[in-house]
Amino acid sequence: MGQPLYLSLLATTICLATLLATCPTLATGWPVDSSFYDEIKRVVYGGDNVDDSAATESSPLPPLSLPSSSQTQDINRPIEVEGWPRSPIPRLGQVSGVAINTVGQPVIFHRGSRVWDENSFNETFHYQHVEEGPILTNAIVTLSPKTGEVLSSWGAGFFYMPHGITIDHQGNVWVTDVAMHQVFKFSPGAPRASLTFGKRFENGKGYRTLCQPTSVAIASTGEIFIADGYCNSRVLKFTSRGELLRVFPHANEFLSLQVPHSLALLEQHDLICIADREDMRVVCRGAELSTESKEQAPLTIQQPDLGRVYAITNHGDLIYAVNGPTSPLIPVQGFTINPMTENIVDHWTLSKNTAIKVPHDIAISKDGSSLYVASIDPNRIMKYTMAPVTPLKSE
Repeated sequence: MGQPLYLSLLATTICLATLLATCPTLATGWPVDSSFYDEIKRVVYGGDNVDDSAATESSPLPPLSLPSSSQTQDINRPIEVEGWPRSPIPRLGQVSGVAINTVGQPVIFHRGSRVWDENSFNETFHYQHVEEGPILTNAIVTLSPKTGEVLSSWGAGFFYMPHGITIDHQGNVWVTDVAMHQVFKFSPGAPRASLTFGKRFENGKGYRTLCQPTSVAIASTGEIFIADGYCNSRVLKFTSRGELLRVFPHANEFLSLQVPHSLALLEQHDLICIADREDMRVVCRGAELSTESKEQAPLTIQQPDLGRVYAITNHGDLIYAVNGPTSPLIPVQGFTINPMTENIVDHWTLSKNTAIKVPHDIAISKDGSSLYVASIDPNRIMKYTMAPVTPLKSE
């Protein structure tokens, strides 16, 4: 008698996680045993005879499946707004970050003519092109949510390798630069940073130094979370004044991170969620935003088709995520996640007409009506509207 589907899925998940943790070449798309992939395809896509074309980016979306009827409300699927932006954005480079400002406009963070490749950093994570100077293009660009036209831009002559961007409740702009190993806070309209974390072009494991920081999340209380990042594999928590409060994970905590690449804060549940990219999962742990916060076990979302999670954002209790290149049989796509049940509740395509190879960041408007995805291959920004979808009926 064959094993139940849930045991097969569990076994496949463990197998995938183990192989990818022990075989880095898998993440680059090199083949492994075909029977392993056959099992992945059978569980993820259904059926016993599924050809490789079923796992491409243009595959039909699986139907929405929710764990319980109590979650059948407010589930929306992002649908691409084709032809947005209406005109090309001048001098647009790799779009590494996107955020939404306080009036609902998308703000992108891009690299201009600068490209992060294998020659950008040495084995000790030091940037190799300091002598070229900063990017001369305005790296921070505000767009019209309706047309995508450029409304304003700034930041020329400052950044070396842009990565993440966040805009908090007061309109402060927070950005990370992986070349400088720094995080900057810019007050609205200010030409200079009002708060800086890390030392310029100096990386380290101490609490005054960062190493290729990736993302920032700001609580309504002003507390600051920094994903630090490619080298240090940790999340730092600070007061609004920049005083260190906590390091996640701490020494006695049974939670390891490889590349914390993106953050999302679910304040209503006192959770900080982390796109743990190389571990191919989303982890949510206690954010400890109150002295009354209770210790809670981390929530983990990790399924066979999730792949390397590049970015996450949240609206209400749901997380929206995008993955990136993982293997030939795990398509690059979007996911809707219920972290409280540790389930993926929907899958969605990124583009009908353009192959999106490396989506890098994601942001959703405050009212949940518009979602944006930033891509570094190709260099573009995409807009989505949110359309209600109907869950599968219970048998």
